[in-house]
Amino acid sequence: MSDWQSKIGRLRLVGLLEGVSFLVLLGVAMPVKYLLGQPLAVRLVGSAHGALFLAFVYFLGRAARAHGWPWQRTLVAFLASLVPLGPFLLDRRLKAEQLGDAPGAPPSASA
Repeated sequence: MSDWQSKIGRLRLVGLLEGVSFLVLLGVAMPVKYLLGQPLAVRLVGSAHGALFLAFVYFLGRAARAHGWPWQRTLVAFLASLVPLGPFLLDRRLKAEQLGDAPGAPPSASA
């Protein structure tokens, strides 16, 4: 199974996409709306970001259940999705866990 096919892998992929969409929404679409008077950018990027956020929450729940994460860890991961660079910081921890390098993580199958 490739890294992206695991539950953590899917969460990482959707988290990265959601993080990028959030940055595009804040850094591109909103300035276009308010500086150039073009609200369509926010409507389009905002819709994509909303769908990716819902997908992130879904995959977070699946990964948390599959790996037996405590509710506190799941909450921290959820809160990370609410701040602009949070998904990228979360991805570093998830990648380490996926590779078995995180403290308390089981050794990876390739080790």
